[in-house]
Amino acid sequence: MKSKLILSTAAAMLLSSVAANADTLRLLTWGGYAPDDVIAMFEEQTGHTVEVTKSNNEEMIAKLRATNGGGFDLAQPSQDRIAGPQAEFGIYKPLDMSKIETGLFIPSMLEATKGNTTVEGEVYAVPHVWGTSGLVVNTAMAGDVKDYTDLCNDDVAGKVSYRLKRPTLIGFAFSMGLDPFAAYGDEAAYKEILDQVEAKLTECKANVKTYWDGGDELKNLMRSGEVVASMAWDTGGWQLNDDNADITFVAPAAGALGWIDTFALPARGRADDAAYDWINFVMQPEIAAMITASAGNFTASQGGDANVDDALKAKYQASFPQEAIDNIKWYPSVPAGLEAMEGAALDRINAAN
Repeated sequence: MKSKLILSTAAAMLLSSVAANADTLRLLTWGGYAPDDVIAMFEEQTGHTVEVTKSNNEEMIAKLRATNGGGFDLAQPSQDRIAGPQAEFGIYKPLDMSKIETGLFIPSMLEATKGNTTVEGEVYAVPHVWGTSGLVVNTAMAGDVKDYTDLCNDDVAGKVSYRLKRPTLIGFAFSMGLDPFAAYGDEAAYKEILDQVEAKLTECKANVKTYWDGGDELKNLMRSGEVVASMAWDTGGWQLNDDNADITFVAPAAGALGWIDTFALPARGRADDAAYDWINFVMQPEIAAMITASAGNFTASQGGDANVDDALKAKYQASFPQEAIDNIKWYPSVPAGLEAMEGAALDRINAAN
């Protein structure tokens, strides 16, 4: 890839306008999201400098709580870690959407993130890196598995796997025609959904070879043929595809379950202009491809898959035609109390005969 890229017209105008007023951008992010070559290009083209602190969701929130939203100019929490902490601690500031090139984003992801991070009418985040869980299927041996509940079909009995974790509850609920996220605000309604899913997963136990815990365990089960279909992450399915062309990630008919790591402005950040410049810079398709190569996951950049390694791009496009992207069920913030209910349901499923 060329060391200098042609920026979109609007981005080029914006970046050139701030070069004379360069700032230091203190970025609180995940490993792989701000590779050195991208930082070097950004600094050369804008005059800003970038200081990176690598973190995770829990640490990001803890750091921002400790400083009342200070110490950093741009943070990258997951979208389900914004509305709750903001309402409780006030650690972020609203985004000025007029300063963001929204045309650079995949529309469905942008709207989902805006919706899930709106507090009192203000938008607090836009999407960056994303991934999903869904189905990893040996299509030669389990070609009829298209949705979560298909793991309970007779023709794959004894050869399926999934984790006894909340994504399994959520995925099966959607596959059963229920909407668990819509019931998040009503504990009684959510309990009804959990009861139906618990009954289905208890009935399905006979089909399960084993409940997997780690990604390597599942990969070994799939490679050996002991398991022919499972719930798992997209990247794991694509990695298995390198070894066996019949195995790949399948976005379920009910919708893959999606996480998004976002861009959010800490409440007491000092370099908002640099933060907006970074967002607009890294969401360009050419730069997004560089971040995918570094992080291993795709970004919400419209057309960001175009310049990705051909083999990975082919897997991504086969798993995620546009309708599958638009059907992703993005995790919203989890209200207090629901995870305890889910844990009790999972315990009962595990203990059932």
